[in-house]
Amino acid sequence: MLNRGTRLYIAGHRGLAGSAIWRAAQAAGFTDIIGATSAELDLRDRPAVFDWLADQRPGAIVLAAARVGGIVANNTYPAEFLSENLQIQTNVFDAAHAVGVGSLLFLGSSCIYPKHAPQPITEDSLLTGPLEPTNDAYAIAKIAGIMAVQATRRQYGHRWISAMPTNLYGPGDNFDPENSHVLPALIRRFHEAVRDGRDDVVLWGTGTPRREFLHVDDLGLAIVHLLDHYDDPQTINVGTGTDVTIRELAETVAAVVGYTGAIVQDTSRPDGTPRKLLDTSRITALGWEPRIGLAEGIASTYRWFIDHRTEARL
Repeated sequence: MLNRGTRLYIAGHRGLAGSAIWRAAQAAGFTDIIGATSAELDLRDRPAVFDWLADQRPGAIVLAAARVGGIVANNTYPAEFLSENLQIQTNVFDAAHAVGVGSLLFLGSSCIYPKHAPQPITEDSLLTGPLEPTNDAYAIAKIAGIMAVQATRRQYGHRWISAMPTNLYGPGDNFDPENSHVLPALIRRFHEAVRDGRDDVVLWGTGTPRREFLHVDDLGLAIVHLLDHYDDPQTINVGTGTDVTIRELAETVAAVVGYTGAIVQDTSRPDGTPRKLLDTSRITALGWEPRIGLAEGIASTYRWFIDHRTEARL
């Protein structure tokens, strides 16, 4: 178990995942948690990262900072997604090694796995097939992060690990109509349809792809659990082990929001990966399991959205 007095730096602590990890670390009894906003520390600025970590001297790091976005953003700006995430990761890894950080957890993404990986996806599926083209640049950056963690362990013996969560959602999510992921995008779209009295909502694709969704507060608990109980070079999946079709997801969101109109599929739009369900047997064998069901989680996320309409630019 990681000493609760260890100075824990959560990179990206204001983001969806990072803020949940911060809450979970506080609840677990960590007494010295630090973070820096992007205005205070640009993780793409290599000298600044080295100086900041040398000054702060954390004993453990969770790297949850990244440039992220939905299918549109990933497909439109692949160069930025690749370059900026590689910069962030390499700078933090190199600076962490330079100051002797012995415990580090790199937070990746389930998009690292091949588009047509056998389902549910086991960790050893990595690098066994082509990636989903709409987010391959982001995925390559995350794969490079995994390799960096493994190389650092092998060469220097640090207790560095990497975890790959499934699709995340929850309080603090991004509801921007252009850059959000599918679940917050659906929440906003159905909310606006109810607000504006519309009788139909258009969804991209066929609605048949299957996706798994994990509430960020469950992720936070998982990350603390891994810091305490996991020490292995192989990445580890974090998810629920269950999935739904995008159509089923939309119907659940519509019911939560109170939308009763038609849901129309625009089949000219891309579906993305047909299915992406993680095999979570390795993390459940360590004694962790998710606590928040999908309908319950969507309802609490919608309440957060309503309470933060100004921040969501409604």
